[in-house]
Amino acid sequence: MYIIRDIFQLKFGHFRDAKALLSEATKNNLLPNAQNVKVLSDFTGDSYRLILEEQYNSLAEYEQSLTTSMKQEAWQNWYSRLKDHILSSHREILKEIDV
Repeated sequence: MYIIRDIFQLKFGHFRDAKALLSEATKNNLLPNAQNVKVLSDFTGDSYRLILEEQYNSLAEYEQSLTTSMKQEAWQNWYSRLKDHILSSHREILKEIDV
């Protein structure tokens, strides 16, 4: 299992607008088609973060989901509006291990 976290550092005062856009994306099925999707916010550490966490069985499944969703014109229009609220971002790709 792979866990992908897209971590968005938001501009000061833009949390509500970014959260509303993520709600819109969820309602309109614009987010990648993952097994499990969570939207998280910061509790400690850097402030004004939104984290999109997704789970996939393989990296190939993740890549397929990205290429399918990002090609949609509706997704591109939505993402251009989200970018107005983002200061920076980074992605973590984690592999769940059995212990």
